[in-house]
Amino acid sequence: MDENILTQELAQMEMVYQLVTEFLVTYSFQILGALVIFFIGIWLGGRVSRALLALMTRHEIDITLATFVANIVKVLVIVLIGIIALGKLGISVTPLVATIGAAGLGAGLALQGMLSNYAAGVTIIVTRPFVVGNTITVQGVFGVVREIQLGMTILTNEEGQEISVPNKHIVGEVLHNSFETLLVETEIGIAYGADPEQAIGALLDVLAASPLVDQSQTPQVGIDGFGDSAITLGVRYWVPSEQFYQAKFETNLALFKALKANDIEIPFPQRHVTLLNKDK
Repeated sequence: MDENILTQELAQMEMVYQLVTEFLVTYSFQILGALVIFFIGIWLGGRVSRALLALMTRHEIDITLATFVANIVKVLVIVLIGIIALGKLGISVTPLVATIGAAGLGAGLALQGMLSNYAAGVTIIVTRPFVVGNTITVQGVFGVVREIQLGMTILTNEEGQEISVPNKHIVGEVLHNSFETLLVETEIGIAYGADPEQAIGALLDVLAASPLVDQSQTPQVGIDGFGDSAITLGVRYWVPSEQFYQAKFETNLALFKALKANDIEIPFPQRHVTLLNKDK
């Protein structure tokens, strides 16, 4: 009984050996040719990718976009060569292409949000509404642009916090780009008995002398309105984005001291109440 089982196993092994040998003899050149073609495709894809990256770098195209395009081209070249290699083996690529297309459609639907971020990232890189170092405000968030990635834009603020904004929330939205500065707007009330021209001059002198105020953009001070208890002066000036709160707080203190030094009263809200005595 054991001899019969052993004989059957040997026969099966011999059959497998014959099938493998026959397959290698019949298709060895096709397999070798397909492997050669595939490895040539990998080499060619790398060469084309590096050449394209060097060309775009030479023309000063954004490095993020250049790298993305170069990698896409490399993958496409390898895929095309792979299809040719499969054809060399006699494998029909039509069902494979259909399968890849269906899988790609499903993946696209599943990754719709991610792909929209990538598309928005390409738009930002190509149109360049802002660059690294600019200060932008979008969706109620502001900060200095530290890095522009395909999927998101990285901002930093004065506190050193890192803010990641998905690119789809930037493209198509109202975007404020103040470059390297931010606008500070302040209102100061002075008494109606004070000289507004003297007050405006004193405030402008403070802003002109402050090292924290950006002097490339002229500070503005003027009468902004007339309140019940005070003349409202509007103050507008620009400060470095990375020192926004520090500059604002120190400048506000200097403005307050300047008004006090010039004996300009800053009144508090007042209300006059008249009592009428009615005879019973």
